[in-house]
Order: sequence, then C-alpha cells, then structure tokens
Amino acid sequence: MTPAIFGLSGTALTTEERAFFREADPAGYILFGRNCETPQQLRALTDSLRDLHGRERLFICIDQEGGRVARLRPPHWGDYPTGEAFDRLYRLAPASAIEAARVNAEAMALELSAMGITVDCHPPLDVRQEGAHDVIGDRALGDTPMQVAALGRAILDGLARGGVAGCIKHMPGHGRSSTDTHKELPTVTASAEELETDLAPFAALSHAPVGMTGHLLFAAWDGENPATLSPKVIGDVIRGRIGFDGLLLTDDIDMEALSGSVFERAERAIAAGCDLVLNCWARMNDMAAMANGLPPAGPRTRERLARALEGTALESTAPVDDAERRRALIAKRDALLSQAGKAA
Repeated sequence: MTPAIFGLSGTALTTEERAFFREADPAGYILFGRNCETPQQLRALTDSLRDLHGRERLFICIDQEGGRVARLRPPHWGDYPTGEAFDRLYRLAPASAIEAARVNAEAMALELSAMGITVDCHPPLDVRQEGAHDVIGDRALGDTPMQVAALGRAILDGLARGGVAGCIKHMPGHGRSSTDTHKELPTVTASAEELETDLAPFAALSHAPVGMTGHLLFAAWDGENPATLSPKVIGDVIRGRIGFDGLLLTDDIDMEALSGSVFERAERAIAAGCDLVLNCWARMNDMAAMANGLPPAGPRTRERLARALEGTALESTAPVDDAERRRALIAKRDALLSQAGKAA
C-alpha cells in the first residue's frame, strides 16, 4: 500500500487512473469540486474506487466544513454555516452552540455517507489569534481553547453519528499564521509557553481517528523545518505533547509553503513521522513518483488506517428515513442558531 491519499482528475476514473490506482494501491483518495457533479455521479465514482480495491471501508475524504470550505454545494447538496456561526452562539449560549454544532455535523455526515465518503477533513481546531492571516478566519470555532475543544468535540461526535470519521486540523495549530500556506511558509515566533494555547484543543481531542498537520515553521520547536517535515514537531509535539496516536496526514503536499519537488516533500514527511501524504492535484507524474519511491505503509500505519475507518458506514438501508432525519437535524440547527440573531 502506497502511504498516500491521491486526488482524481474528474467525475469518473480515466483508463490510466484505473490501471495506476490498481497497481499503486494508495491508502485512499480525496475529492474536490471537480469530482462532484451530481449525487448519482458522485456515488458511482466512489463505488468504482471501492470496487477497484475490493475494500468496502475505503478512505475517501473531502473538505466539507461549511461556508467557503465546502466541496459539495447547492443545488445538489446542503448549505452549511461556517465555524463563526457556532462561535457567535457559544458566546451567548454554550450548550445551544454545542448542540447546534453536533446536529449540523450529523446532517452533513448523512449527506457524505450517502455519497460513499468516509472521512471529512473537519473540524479545524485552530485557535483564532488577533492579527493573524484570514486563511483560517471565519473557519475558526473560537479564540479560546476550551470553546474550540467543546465545539470540535461536538462536530466529531456528530460526524460519527452519521457514519463519517472526522479529521482534526491543522496540528499543532494554524491560528497564528501570518500568511496563507497555499502561497508561502509562515514562521510562528511565539514561545513554547504561548503555544500551549494552540495545543490545548488538540490535546483535549487527541482521541480523534484522523489528524492533519499544518505547513508552518514554529521557531520555538524547530527553526529549520515546517511542522509537516519536522521529526521533532511530529514526534515530540504531535505524538508526545498532544498525545495523538491516530492516523496522521499531511496537509496538501503541493502547497507553496513547502520547497523541493513533490516527491522530496513526500519523502521527508514520511521520514518525519507522518503516516500518509496528501496529494490533491491528480498529476500522474507526482503520484507515480510517490508510488515508486515511498516505502510501503508499515503495520502501524495500516492499523491506524483500519482503526480510523471502524465506525464509518456508507448509507442507511432506509434512505427516505435518512432524508427525514437530516431535515429534522437541519431544522434543529437553524432554530438553535437563530438565538444568535442569524439562522444558517
């Protein structure tokens, strides 16, 4: 098994992709808007991936947070609020915000599982910091660790109730980023003591099945390597201080925050201690280089992958009941969010 999550080029597998993926046997796949046209087409695509590998529980993930980070959008799929909506409500009524976040995530998961998607790259546990770049911005669940952890826990619970595994991100914390990591590498100069704030939500939810690194350089821990490529950050901070023992993915390895060829980045990430490399852009040359050059996924990574997928389910045997359940969840969410003066 290639220790990578690969992207797909379009709405159906090409002949070349089918042959390559069968041979490379990646750990899983990630979907983007380019892959999602209609519910029928998307379910056929995910079914074709499962058939290709003969694995009913296959890691198929998507970024579906709500707001500006949503690959599935109306009119075929639901419209979900940003983290900021739950943040606003939490400031007025914490218990209501927690329940709103849970039912929203459960409704989202029902939609994802019906599409054959098993993992949502959600929730972000990045604690918002004043003056930081808006790459996180309204995606953040708050500016205090306790609030972020409480809402994040509710989201993980809601996703699990809908048969989808959640992925906490971006470890060890993206809330202080001064730049967009899609474009350049930010350096975080906060002290190790100050960074305890950033670590706290991740430590509180270290039991999450899947986690994702962030491409930031933390001067207090490693002045030379961004977190994704740092054995010290992954070993001492993510696995050690945070205590995360789930499946650890990189953020997209193509981001311009990292330097070197895509394969060199992937090789360094695996050597640093990441379980899987996330490669989103479906470029055959990059994927082939990883399949040919990376060491096969080891037993510990395979065990973490299996554990991450244990609670996932494709869809209910009663899709009509699921539709009714989802409508009820969304109605409850909107009623709760209206307490903050703005329905989703």
